Amino acid sequence: MKILTRKLLPRLALASALIIPLAACEGMSRGQQRTLSGGAIGAAGGAAVGALTGGSAVTGALLGGAGGAAVGALTSGGGGRRR
Repeated sequence: MKILTRKLLPRLALASALIIPLAACEGMSRGQQRTLSGGAIGAAGGAAVGALTGGSAVTGALLGGAGGAAVGALTSGGGGRRR
């Protein structure tokens, strides 16, 4: 049971750290929401790629989070049409 807890607890903590902040998006502007969600998605993807390729999941999460936040912020402009 200790081995399961030792492996499961960090994963649950990471998942919670990525998902819970997204629940706070209600009072944010569209650009802020896209930046936050882009950063969270990028961090999760970067951690996964880092872990799967034998690299550091932490470094992957940091780089992916920064990249995702940047893309989210840059694509949040009002370029699309609204109906």
